[in-house]
Amino acid sequence: MACCLVALCMMAPRLALAVFYFFTDYFEAFQTWYWPLLGFLFMPFTTLTYMGAMWNNDGSVSGWWLVLMIVAVIFDLGSNGSASTQKGDS
Repeated sequence: MACCLVALCMMAPRLALAVFYFFTDYFEAFQTWYWPLLGFLFMPFTTLTYMGAMWNNDGSVSGWWLVLMIVAVIFDLGSNGSASTQKGDS
């Protein structure tokens, strides 16, 4: 089951965020409503990783969770950057 969840998060991070929103209380890691919304729109991998770090690491981003956060930011920037370059190729 855990492998299926990781596969869902990697293939469709926005769908995974919607599943987490409706079926878990992981969004309590955020104190406001706009950070998860902005994360859903612009940086879904980073939002998923941040929720996991806050929920599983006693409310702090340190150690391996920090490494995962950096990797998630790189994934998000890469996916956003590749999407913008694909629009220009006709």
